[in-house]
Amino acid sequence: MNPSLSCDVIVIGAGASGLSAAIEAADAGARVIVLEKNPMPGGSSRLSVGSINAAGSSLQKRAGIVDTPDEHFADMDHFMGPFAGKDNLALRRLLVDHAAESLEWLISLGLSFYGPTADPPHRHPRMHNVLPNSRAYPYYLNRAAKARGVDVRLDAPVLQILRDGHSGVRGVLARMGGQSVEVEARSGVVLAAGDYSNDPELKQRFRPELARIPAINPTATGDGHKLGEALGARVINGEVVFGPGLRFMEPTRPNLVRRLPPSWLLGKLMQWALDHLPASLFRPFVMSFMTASMGPEASLLRAGAVLVNREGQRFVDELVQPGLAIAQQPGGHAWLVFDSRVATMFSGPPHYVSTAPGVAFAYVPDYQRHRPDLYHRADSLEALAGRVGLPGDALRATIESRNAALPEGVAGGVLQAPFHALGPLESRIVITDGGLAVTERHQVLGADGGVIPRLYAAGAVGQGGALLAGNGHHIGWAVTSGRRAGRFAAQEPRRL
Repeated sequence: MNPSLSCDVIVIGAGASGLSAAIEAADAGARVIVLEKNPMPGGSSRLSVGSINAAGSSLQKRAGIVDTPDEHFADMDHFMGPFAGKDNLALRRLLVDHAAESLEWLISLGLSFYGPTADPPHRHPRMHNVLPNSRAYPYYLNRAAKARGVDVRLDAPVLQILRDGHSGVRGVLARMGGQSVEVEARSGVVLAAGDYSNDPELKQRFRPELARIPAINPTATGDGHKLGEALGARVINGEVVFGPGLRFMEPTRPNLVRRLPPSWLLGKLMQWALDHLPASLFRPFVMSFMTASMGPEASLLRAGAVLVNREGQRFVDELVQPGLAIAQQPGGHAWLVFDSRVATMFSGPPHYVSTAPGVAFAYVPDYQRHRPDLYHRADSLEALAGRVGLPGDALRATIESRNAALPEGVAGGVLQAPFHALGPLESRIVITDGGLAVTERHQVLGADGGVIPRLYAAGAVGQGGALLAGNGHHIGWAVTSGRRAGRFAAQEPRRL
C-alpha cells in the first residue's frame, strides 16, 4: 500500500496560478498541499516579462487615467487575428472584470509595479510592469502561501488523479522522495500545471509542424492537460500557439536585472525612481534586460536583413515563417546579416531591433554595448564571417546572390560597408492557449459536458477557450483564475 497524506485542497503546480489558488483556498479555511514537479516554484511566470494589463487600477487612477473593463474587453478584439470567433467571451469577461482586483491583491502581498504604460492598440495606458523582475511573482506568492500554512512540496510530480466513483476526484498519486504517495483531498483538486509549449506529444496533435520546436520554458509539458484528459476532459483551442518566435541566445551569465533580488524595498525604490527621476538614468539598466531576453522585430527583416545558417547560406524567405525554418537548420541557429544602411536606420526611433511593450526599446548600439557576444561588425563580408565563425566564401556568395535577386530599384540589399551581424538566433515556442473546458467557476468539464466533481483548473490548464493574445494577459489570467479556483475548491463540502 502506498504511503498517504490528506488535506482539504490539492493544488498541482506552484506557478502564479497554483500559488494564487493555494493562498485563496487557505484564506477560505482549507488545509492546502501544493505539489510542484520542479525543484523551485515559479513556472512560466518566473521566465516572463511580468506585465499585467488591467483597467481601473489604483495606479491608473493616480495618473488620472479613466479606464473601464468594458473598454479593455473591447480592445482585446484587436489581438484575435485568424482566431476571431473562437474566444470564450465569458472567461474574457471574468479576466477584464477582475484584473485590477488581482493586481491590487498582488500589491497587498508585497509586489511592486511601474506604470501604467501605453501598449497600443489598447486605447488607454493599462500595462503594469512588475519590479524589479518577474522573480517577484514566485517569491511573494510562495511566501504568502507558506505564511498561511500551505504545505508546498517541491520535486513532487503528480502521476494520476484518483477518482471516487460518481462523487468525483478524491485526490492524487504523486512521486515524493522516490516513492509513490497517495494524497487525499477532502474538498477538491486544482490543476495549475502550466501550458504545453514544450510537449512534443500535444503539439504533434494540435500543431504538428511545431512539435519539435523547443519552448522558452523547458518544463512546460502539459502535465495538467494530460491529467485532465485521463478523466475525460477535453482541450479547447489547442491549435492556438504563440510562436515560433525568434530569440537571441541567452547570455552565459544572467543579466543584472535578472540577478536582482525580489526585495520589497528595492521594488519600492525602483518604483519611486521611475516615477520621479529622468528615464535616461535607467536606460543602461533596462537595456541589460532587453538585450538578454528579447528577440528581433520583423521590421528588421523587412528592411533588408538576411538570415543565414552556420554554413553561411540563406535558407528562407525572411518574411515567411522564419522561425519554422531556423528550427530545421544545423544546430537550430541562424544569424542576421545587414549593412550600414539598415544599421543606421535601426540605431534610433522609430526603428528598433527589439522591444518589451510598455517597458523599453533596444537599438543596434544597445546590442553593441550590452551583448558583444551577439553583435559583430567588419569592413568586409569575409571579415564579418570570420568574427562570427561562418565560412567567408559561402557568406559572400549568399549575399551577392541575394543582392542580384532583388528587383531593380528595390532597396534591401546588403551593399554598404561596414557590415553587421546579430546572432546566433534560435526559434522558440512562447506559450500555448489551449486549455481544458471549464465552467465560469473553473470546474473542469468531462466528455459528456458535465462537471467532473471536485476538479478545478486555473491558468493555462484552465483557459477553457479564452484567448489571451496581446501583452500582459497571461499572468493576469493566471492570478485571477487561480484565486477563484482555489476559493471555489475550498468551498466544496468536505468528503468524509
